[in-house]
Amino acid sequence: MVIVFPEVEDRRSWGRAHRARHRLAWPTHPRAAADVLAARGDRSVLGFGLGRSYGDSCLNPGGLLIETRGLDRLLAFDAERGILHAEAGCTLADLLATVVGLPAPGGGVWCLPVSPGTRFVTLGGAIANDVHGKNHGHMGSFGRHVLSLRLLRSDRGLLDCGPEREGELFRATIGGLGLTGLILEATLRLERVPGLLLEVEDLRFDDLEGFYRLVEESAAWPYTVAWVDCLARGRGLGRGIFSRARYLEGGPARPMPPAEPRLSVPLAPPVSPLNRWTLAAFNALLWRRLGPAGRRVRTLPWHRFLYPLDAIEGWNRLYGPRGFHQHQCVVPPKTAPDTVRRLLETIAASGQGSFLAVLKTLGASAAPGLLSFPMEGTTLALDFPERGTATAALLDRLDRIVLEAGGRLYPAKDGRMSAEAFRAGFPNWRRFAALADPAFSSAFWQRVGPAADRRVLERAA
Repeated sequence: MVIVFPEVEDRRSWGRAHRARHRLAWPTHPRAAADVLAARGDRSVLGFGLGRSYGDSCLNPGGLLIETRGLDRLLAFDAERGILHAEAGCTLADLLATVVGLPAPGGGVWCLPVSPGTRFVTLGGAIANDVHGKNHGHMGSFGRHVLSLRLLRSDRGLLDCGPEREGELFRATIGGLGLTGLILEATLRLERVPGLLLEVEDLRFDDLEGFYRLVEESAAWPYTVAWVDCLARGRGLGRGIFSRARYLEGGPARPMPPAEPRLSVPLAPPVSPLNRWTLAAFNALLWRRLGPAGRRVRTLPWHRFLYPLDAIEGWNRLYGPRGFHQHQCVVPPKTAPDTVRRLLETIAASGQGSFLAVLKTLGASAAPGLLSFPMEGTTLALDFPERGTATAALLDRLDRIVLEAGGRLYPAKDGRMSAEAFRAGFPNWRRFAALADPAFSSAFWQRVGPAADRRVLERAA
């Protein structure tokens, strides 16, 4: 069989600040994926789902991207035990439309145990990035609920992996950024919940001490997350709105909405409307939204609480043609309060605020993957429009603060992390590198992996 890989236009990551030209392949069956891998020649390879990684971990400049959306079959669902077997190109939206909400024996319904802030990610992508959600303290990360997976390697062919079979490779693949081979299938255990309605309580807090006080008071609530005003300074530093949610006992299962968002941003505006003045107005409006009481109680369908941005297709284009960078870190509990304060002080002083500033705590569940991002502590995620050297300088300062505190940066959100920062945050990286597929690569891995050492030696020579 002769397979031709046509060159296409640049692929962009979700942050739109990183792009690269690739050759593409679109297999619609696992055998076709194996044929593509065999016909790659000397090109490096990377699997590609929906491209929701913000930085460059989903890009493979000059190499081959294997699009997985054609591998999207739901293969089996055990409604008695809540065990799902599907191809890796299935999206979480596909699963929400088919199995989430189905009745579970003994009452309640089946639900995804963990979900990130969008349902438009593939099953393979959720595993490769070991995504976490607003319920990490109760359910851990996505990889904890993966029972097994089928992996296509360039050097070993098809492999079935799980905790007891190819266990080290299984742990490397969870959170392994697609570098251990092409994930073809996965088996996932769902969670039984009372229904898909949530009681949601929004509470205003005046400073970081108030945030941590609400974290302690909300230990019994499965879902917790906070918006923080990253422009506030002085006594208001760290103010924000804390949201917590729990399932309504006996609440009915609500059907999932159509996968299509209600609004759309079809084109990037020539100048981003997201700037320090609109941000200041937005933050002031959001802060006052809860009224004098500073508290609001709502009943929401599960998906509306978890996926607020999914209502706007292409919201990432609002940052303009240059795109944006997301900076997400996690710092351990001992250093978290002081570190988050330093981060917010640095951001406020720079004047480069973030529209999406999310603050939450992660639980003590052991990370299942060698490169899993979640660890116990506090995580802060922020979006910064690309403004050249000023943005780069700010992100470098934030990196230093995080690393000094013993924290780490999130590879799935990053497009500029240094090799030193990566290795400091992920001490298992050498164990992982020994398990990476020799044919698989990405812009991220070229920047932080063993190839970074070779470039340093070449420059020195």
